[in-house]
Amino acid sequence: MTSSEMTSLLGVQRPVRVKLAAQRNGSLAPQALELCASVGVHLDPWQAWVLEEAMQTSPDGFWSAFEVAFFVSRQNGKGEVLLARQLAGLFLLNEELQIHSAHEFKTAMEAWRRLLSVVENSDMLMEQVKTIRRGSGEQSIETKSGCRLKIMARTSGSGRGFSGDVVYLDEAYALQTAEMGALMPTMSAREDPQLWYTSSAAKFTSEVMHGLVERGRDDAPSATLFYADWGLDAGDDHTDLENWRRANPALGIRISEAFIQAEYESMRAMPEEFARERLGVHEGLRGDTGKIRVDQWDALEDAGSVPDDRNGISLAVDVGPEGRWASVAVAGRRVDGMGHVEVVERREGSGWVVDFVQQVSASQRVPVRLDPGGAAGALISLLEERGVEVVQVSLRDHAHACQALFDAVKDGVLYHRVDASLRAAVVGAKERAVGDLWLWSRTHSGIDITPLVAATLAWGGVPKKGHRVAEAHVVLV
Repeated sequence: MTSSEMTSLLGVQRPVRVKLAAQRNGSLAPQALELCASVGVHLDPWQAWVLEEAMQTSPDGFWSAFEVAFFVSRQNGKGEVLLARQLAGLFLLNEELQIHSAHEFKTAMEAWRRLLSVVENSDMLMEQVKTIRRGSGEQSIETKSGCRLKIMARTSGSGRGFSGDVVYLDEAYALQTAEMGALMPTMSAREDPQLWYTSSAAKFTSEVMHGLVERGRDDAPSATLFYADWGLDAGDDHTDLENWRRANPALGIRISEAFIQAEYESMRAMPEEFARERLGVHEGLRGDTGKIRVDQWDALEDAGSVPDDRNGISLAVDVGPEGRWASVAVAGRRVDGMGHVEVVERREGSGWVVDFVQQVSASQRVPVRLDPGGAAGALISLLEERGVEVVQVSLRDHAHACQALFDAVKDGVLYHRVDASLRAAVVGAKERAVGDLWLWSRTHSGIDITPLVAATLAWGGVPKKGHRVAEAHVVLV
């Protein structure tokens, strides 16, 4: 794709997925938008639509949505929606306390500076302000009518002692259950509270956000959730301009095609990052469309699973494109004869691999398996110089290992421990054809699949059931 092939496009103003709160008797957004316009804040159509749905009221006058969740890629302008809602809370709705929180304090401070800029440049708003506190960790604004907005960074304890009418959880991808445990009780004392979640796409470890996305995507109606998500699916074409439009409502307004094109070119070696940051593809969701069925994989999770060293242990390593990620895995059979796979290490970069593999190989007295045609092939001579025996897995044997792992999961005979990175790779991994066989596809999966490839290569080296090898004392590091 070249710049000459690009046409002038506008982002899609309605999200890919929507769930509306059940009772919608009218919105207070028009008043909020009028206030914003009077102080020079003008929302894009998609932003105004989010505000309109988020501020819907029920017939009894309460908020239709207790929870408001909207997820959109970076730099599309989600902060302006929060700004409009917060101005309304301070100057229209008489909300006693709003709490704006973010994973990183610098992110919360960006929102704070934007709010202050609008307030301090409006004589009409400043006439209603009683106090502005600017001290570190004390940033807040209070009106003469007693309405207050406070800025904070999240911790497992932040939010305790506050009873907020509205709590904004920006950077929801970083939310953890401990933080929710601290913040949720703060709302119980309020008559008509509202909880906002905003974020770019979820990461592997986004446990709270995964639950939100799954609730937003399911077919069950929700009485109190408004959900809007511009994120695409993992299998969508990253180069398709129509997909760029669907994932970026601000395309042609705040973001240019040329900018996204430059992002794409700079991230060719890390397609999973482009997919998450620009196309809103959530990492590690249940129900994603990988080759392996997630329910089958999850059913084989066993926190106590361990390989029996008398049945032989297999060790393998995989390195992703450009050496960005690498994983080391072991596989074997348990005492009960069932299979076991485990990723013993996954880190960014590949400089750590040789030292780590040498240590594991020496302690287990086993060779290491790798695909010489991939990035791991560059480690062969370095490993052999350290005295590590290297098994170079042929293309056909690699393909057979892929099929063997797939079959073992389908047949319910391959167990694993809890591992977020391995599960995420399983959830999103697609396949590519190699003649009449297939391999895991790095290009089409859109995520780091080194944990799965390493586990696959390790499983391919496990002797068939009933075939014993020489005993070896195994210590997993």
